[in-house]
Amino acid sequence: MLLCLILLGTLAVRLYKIDTPLADWHSWRQVDTASVTRTYVEKGINLLYPRYQDVSSIQTGINNPEGYRFVEFPIYNALHALLVKYIPVFSLEVWGRLLSVACSLITTYLVYLLGKRFIGRLGGLFAAFFFAFIPYNIFFSRVILPEPMATMFGVLALWLFVGFIDKDKVIVLYLSAVAFLLSLLVKPFTIFYAVPMIYLLINKYGVKPIFKNGRLFIKLLVFTNIILVPFLLWRYWLTFYPSGVPFYGWAFNGDHIRFRPAFWRWIFGDRLGRLILGFWGLIPFSLGVAKFEKKNAFIQYFLLGIFLYVSVVATANVRHDYYQTLAIPAIALALGAGANFLLTTKELSRRLSRGLLIFSIGMMLGMGWYQVRDYYNINHPEIIEAGAALDKIAPKDALVVAPYSGDTAFLYQTKRWGWPAVDSNIDDIIARGADYYVSVNYDNDTNLFMRRFKALVRNPKYVILDLHEGIK
Repeated sequence: MLLCLILLGTLAVRLYKIDTPLADWHSWRQVDTASVTRTYVEKGINLLYPRYQDVSSIQTGINNPEGYRFVEFPIYNALHALLVKYIPVFSLEVWGRLLSVACSLITTYLVYLLGKRFIGRLGGLFAAFFFAFIPYNIFFSRVILPEPMATMFGVLALWLFVGFIDKDKVIVLYLSAVAFLLSLLVKPFTIFYAVPMIYLLINKYGVKPIFKNGRLFIKLLVFTNIILVPFLLWRYWLTFYPSGVPFYGWAFNGDHIRFRPAFWRWIFGDRLGRLILGFWGLIPFSLGVAKFEKKNAFIQYFLLGIFLYVSVVATANVRHDYYQTLAIPAIALALGAGANFLLTTKELSRRLSRGLLIFSIGMMLGMGWYQVRDYYNINHPEIIEAGAALDKIAPKDALVVAPYSGDTAFLYQTKRWGWPAVDSNIDDIIARGADYYVSVNYDNDTNLFMRRFKALVRNPKYVILDLHEGIK
């Protein structure tokens, strides 16, 4: 009954502003994902050739006239496109968010199962509750991003691997491998979910027996090949299309921030302490981490994997808060263990420990909501208005320059392919096929172009120029 209420609550809170335009927090990344789906809807699904609206050289340093977008393997986009095309009751944006919500619902249930296995039924309910209602996770598990799906597949892989450890059924092991493969294809950083798997394996069998036991070694070898062979083939395929592979080296330690004071401040002080745990959640979280047992340290090793993740992918985790989405299942399990301890302990005053638990959870959720409430806002509605105006004027196959500091959120609103910034000179861009220029900023470039090209629409909010009709 309690689990059903948690799952219903998981769905309900994620329907908040589900139908708002795609111009909220991190819209620059969300529209890139949604753009691949839009292309699939309009031009057909091809998993090997994901494409989106940006034909500029901004993200890769190479002109990208075909709009290739080789980031994650487009499982999410293919499912999203099928929903939009064959069940057209919602918009593309609403379907994308609902798909992420569905992934979040499944993950909530899987977190409960893992919590039940390693903490107990009450601890599992607490873990599911935290995963469902941490305000940070509410927002980032209903966005149009691959992270919710990658997290779902990663946690599913963990749960199936636990099933193999418990029952030694080879089919469960191979199903775990398939789930883990899917998570890696969607988001390669879920590789760090392997840390608790390795712990479980060594904890049960030991290191040397794994290599001495021929049957077990072969099973694990097949498990590894199921994961690595398709993943490496996909990564090899990407090398043939460099124009579609955005710069990614910066994500690891591009600004040399790893383990510097700012790293600890941003990851543990700002993101974990303030944004995710709302300060007061540190109480149950710390108790959950401290409740260490050598024979039952799954949660601690899961957290170790997350620590390795934020350390290796240091710059991206510091710059972008959505990167911590992959950490939430481990954090929720630690919170569940800490909450379970405070509720059931006989070592502390029952009234004080339960009172502290209730107060800390209430403050955590309240402070967390205070931190993320503005994420749902649309701070620049003018890009939506300008995009709609351009959509009424331009042919469907027109190419558009929609400068927005390289952010594709504005270009997405035009429903056209083109450039999110002037990546060379305007005459070169026109030679490459640009038809219109639309801007919400009257900056130097815009004022210069207004003296050269005819304005089709001009008002205080935006201007639309016809790049094929000059001013005489």
